[in-house]
Amino acid sequence: MDANRPYTTQLQAGLGMIRETISLLRLWNPGDTTPVLTQKAISQGVFSRSTARRTENIVVEMFAPRFLRDDGRPAQALKLLVEADAPLEDLTQLFFLYTARAQAVFSDFVTEIYWSRYAAGATRITRAEAEAFIQRALDSGRMQKRWTPSSIRRVSGYLLGCCADFGLVRGFGRPDWSISRFAMRPAVAIYLAHDLHYAGLSDFALTRHADWRLFGLEAHEVINQLRNLARDGHLIVQATSELVHITWKYKSMEDCIRAITER
Repeated sequence: MDANRPYTTQLQAGLGMIRETISLLRLWNPGDTTPVLTQKAISQGVFSRSTARRTENIVVEMFAPRFLRDDGRPAQALKLLVEADAPLEDLTQLFFLYTARAQAVFSDFVTEIYWSRYAAGATRITRAEAEAFIQRALDSGRMQKRWTPSSIRRVSGYLLGCCADFGLVRGFGRPDWSISRFAMRPAVAIYLAHDLHYAGLSDFALTRHADWRLFGLEAHEVINQLRNLARDGHLIVQATSELVHITWKYKSMEDCIRAITER
């Protein structure tokens, strides 16, 4: 856990929201601020069955924290993929990545609870386990103020519902949920490697970044992922236990995305 990232109840604004995210990415243009995008979504009736207040809540509480960070760079990259008709499965995993980056409670639940259960060969994960995870977080001071029992129950449901939306579990609304097979897609590995590279990480640090653990991968498994990408011609990698050197073929994130969509 990163104790500097407090847990919030912000997932209540929207779980995976995959179709809604695609709609907003199509609507968003570089330079659009959160208020501008909100007004566009309301005036154009993007969510025809939602009230203006609900639309504002989706943009402000769900979309903006996930995709309008860092001057909108996540939205800009993902918009290119959406407009190139990238496979829904690839987009879903990338939305999962950015949701976890924005929501520490979700990130930690996936890495600490979901993947530990998955690695142990468990077939199910329960709401009680989610509630126990939140209770431990409360006891360790991860929330800015004490959550009520009803908040704990609600957020435990949000965590599992979000996992269901992104394909980690099945069985929405039940006391226990079936754990699904979840494997990182090659296009997502290409994207994440380059995203971390262009964020300024060294090749060695890149392979040990916490984002890979969202997909159940430890450092040696990340190296194997990169070697697979190398066999497909996306990069060149040389690695030992203490040294990683990558020759990057694409000169920008835009070049990387073009390669993903043209393969």
